[in-house]
Amino acid sequence: MVSGSSPYLGPFCKDRHLSRFDLSTAWGRFRTKWNYFWADHAFLRIGFQNAHWVSPELLRTNQPWPFQLAWWKKQGIKTVINLRGGFDASFYALEKDACERLGLKMVDFTITSREVPSRARVLGARDLFESIEYPALMHCKSGADRAGIMSVFYMHFRQGKPIREAMAELSLRYLHVKQGKTGVLDYVFERYLEEGEPAGQSFVEWVESDAYDPAKIKADFRAQWIGSLLTEKLLRRE
Repeated sequence: MVSGSSPYLGPFCKDRHLSRFDLSTAWGRFRTKWNYFWADHAFLRIGFQNAHWVSPELLRTNQPWPFQLAWWKKQGIKTVINLRGGFDASFYALEKDACERLGLKMVDFTITSREVPSRARVLGARDLFESIEYPALMHCKSGADRAGIMSVFYMHFRQGKPIREAMAELSLRYLHVKQGKTGVLDYVFERYLEEGEPAGQSFVEWVESDAYDPAKIKADFRAQWIGSLLTEKLLRRE
């Protein structure tokens, strides 16, 4: 299947047009690659992809280079899910161009690493995993946090794993640090296990109930200072 970039048509993802980076000229392509290499820290990802198969049909990675996408295409990947947004960023221009050249379907599903996902995002993730063509590659910048929470959703919604088991996708094995501000992602599921599961609610029932209040859940979360130092200052997680 040959297709270009396509946003996931949910309540929080809209079609956008690139504005800062133009690949139609040699200078524009050079400028875009230079920005990607340095500003997006792509030099750190040339030989390290933080790549893990969540299942035989879904791969999670950090932000892929175009040459890495070409390699994954040869391994059978058909769909690329961008979790970063970044519609006017250098990485997006290069990824969109690579997917179009390689005949990969590119889907945009923006999610954040320090916010409790809205009800629409949670349910949108469920719908996403039932609508894309597999095998698929899913990525954020580091492959640790946003790729982590989306892998939990995938394991629960598509693979039918209990939340307690699916939470293994958010772990240090994938470079996720739950002690910092990114730990709010873990806290979402911990709250469900404390409140929803004992009440006999499924995860979706809990999310659709009044108990699921993203603003209150985030306000209740407390990050540890040492974890925040690591994610915010040293690793500078997006």
